[in-house]
Amino acid sequence: MTLSDVFKFKNQQTKMLHLAWIAFFVSFFTWFNMAPLATTMIETTDFLTADHLAALAIVNVALTIPARIIVGKLLDKYGPRKVYAGLLIIMSIPTFVFAFGTSFMQLLIARLILSSIGASFVVGIRMVSEWFPPRSVGMAEGIYGGWGNFGSAAGAMLLPWLSLTMFGGDNGWRYAVAFTGLVCLIYGIIFYIFARDTPEGKEYKKPKKIAAMEVSSWGDMVLLILWTIPLYAALTLVAWRLQGTGMISDTLLYTAYALCVIFCIYQIYNIFKVNVPILKKGVPKDDRYKFRNVAALNSTYFANFGAELAIISMLPMFFQMMFSLSPAQAGLIASSFAFVNLIARPLGGWLSDRMNSRRNTMLIYMIGISVGLVGMGMIDSSWPLVLAVAMTIVTSMFIQGAEGATFAVIPFVKQRITGQIAGMSGAYGNVGSTVYLVLYTLVTPQQFFFILAGGAFLSFICCYFWLDEPEGSFANEYLESSVDRSNQYSA
Repeated sequence: MTLSDVFKFKNQQTKMLHLAWIAFFVSFFTWFNMAPLATTMIETTDFLTADHLAALAIVNVALTIPARIIVGKLLDKYGPRKVYAGLLIIMSIPTFVFAFGTSFMQLLIARLILSSIGASFVVGIRMVSEWFPPRSVGMAEGIYGGWGNFGSAAGAMLLPWLSLTMFGGDNGWRYAVAFTGLVCLIYGIIFYIFARDTPEGKEYKKPKKIAAMEVSSWGDMVLLILWTIPLYAALTLVAWRLQGTGMISDTLLYTAYALCVIFCIYQIYNIFKVNVPILKKGVPKDDRYKFRNVAALNSTYFANFGAELAIISMLPMFFQMMFSLSPAQAGLIASSFAFVNLIARPLGGWLSDRMNSRRNTMLIYMIGISVGLVGMGMIDSSWPLVLAVAMTIVTSMFIQGAEGATFAVIPFVKQRITGQIAGMSGAYGNVGSTVYLVLYTLVTPQQFFFILAGGAFLSFICCYFWLDEPEGSFANEYLESSVDRSNQYSA
């Protein structure tokens, strides 16, 4: 795939890629509709405080972790067209509730539910892999992720203007938020009408059961359980952070802890329920995969996407305090980190397609992140501002390029459960951001960058020992196992 292919709009592959990244763009445009309007919300309502906004920001990511797991399962079962359209249409409802809520509790519940829209990313990963052959899927996935992710930046630029200029008045922010819900609703319908799961004549491979990920050995089942537990532990961390704002009581906190434990136990039960019969029967040799590849990819997204979200949250204040800049100047410089997404993710996928080793591409990116973050940790007020900005942009190129490289590998682990693998790896990105943001409150900014560098280097070690070069990742067609051909696990 070349850049010119992206503009061949009569090509069915290209149409599906554009439908997918625009859906992702719309979901992020809707998901991050609060931050640009936060100060206006406080000024024009008599029931919101800065502490309330902090609580709303925390719950804005609360359900993203379990939602990515659940949506990944539904995706493998029902296909991208139904799942993406359904998610966009359903998520427009809490968006409207948030827009016109008249109490903090209404806004809190709406925001909590709306955080599920962050799972949208997972859907396009499998959709793109169905439409593009192995040799060019990396760049296509990078375009999907990089261009779609720009929806949050578009919201930051457009929504304040809509609130203050287009709509105006005390309710301007409400109409601006409602506008994102309307876009979400309309595009969900458009996507359902025009999107297709696979090219004509190609079968959509499905697992028989979606309650838990299939594995190929008893040892892999143990690893799956061990890697499942941190997903629920991260949710308890979110609850703890929310309680720290004073917005929920100790009783609600312990209730949240109990629910996380219950859901974790239930998911472990499902892992046994799905996999014990499969393993007792025996997995054909050509249908096996190593879960350690999934674990390696989980670690990469923890280290790269987790770092991205954490850095975006603290970078404006870092530049403002370090170089005595105005908030507007610091915000403009920090925005360069997000703008890089437009080219960095596609570049990461393109390099993965072109370097003839997706594993080596991943390793280069992870070591590059480590070095870049060490460099950022050395920034102080004695640095020329232009050099500090250059270091930030280079590090961002590695971080977001690594995200593109991660999802250039995922479709090759086991295609019929690509949704579940992408869901788990995507969830680990949110686990990373949750862990890192908590650590940020305990250390200095420079120490924080060194911690992020350590996380990236640890992921490099994981990939070096666990990640295999995907078989057939530069072929014209995806490899099929005997199980895929016999349709043994099809629904």
